[in-house]
Amino acid sequence: MMYPTATILAGGLSRRMFDAAAGDKGLLDLGGTSMIARVIDRVRPQTNGIVLNANGDPQRFRSLGLPVVADPIAGFVGPLAGVLAGLRWTAAEHPEATHTLTVSSDAPFLPTDLVARLDAAVTNQPRAIAIARSGGELHPVIGLWPVAHADDLEAALKAGVRKVLAWTDRHGTVPVDFPFIEAAAHRIDPFFNANTPADLDEARRLLDTLPP
Repeated sequence: MMYPTATILAGGLSRRMFDAAAGDKGLLDLGGTSMIARVIDRVRPQTNGIVLNANGDPQRFRSLGLPVVADPIAGFVGPLAGVLAGLRWTAAEHPEATHTLTVSSDAPFLPTDLVARLDAAVTNQPRAIAIARSGGELHPVIGLWPVAHADDLEAALKAGVRKVLAWTDRHGTVPVDFPFIEAAAHRIDPFFNANTPADLDEARRLLDTLPP
């Protein structure tokens, strides 16, 4: 596989972070920079082209220097709409790419070998979808998606499909295990995501345990 693109999913409303109001949790500070900037730093060396999936005014992300695409299906229908946005952008802007990697904007500890491990798991299954797993838990928004599935995904969304695994299972969901990060006295889930203010405080504590 040639280097995939990356789609950073920031299209949700983040209401658990902002007391039921909408906001952009990825733009919150974590160690002197935004969480989403840390995500970008993690995936950039592993991918060829990054797009941000977000709804509303794209200018609020201008400092990141990334293209921004909105959900192609209206109504905040969930992360699969963001996946579709990434697949469509990849087909248009990077037609040489066969896959896009999706990650969430609030997962600052992503593995530096994320793409390599996901890719290796589906080398002989070009239409399967590799989904990250850690500690026995699947992370459905962190995966490697064939661009060729875009039309089928759009049709499924229009038919009312909303659950990620309900759709990926049609094409072959391949769980890919990743180890925890060993840091000082902590074991950090590489897919830790900050959904609430308490999670963000925990992310700040964990960041302090990692080597510079």
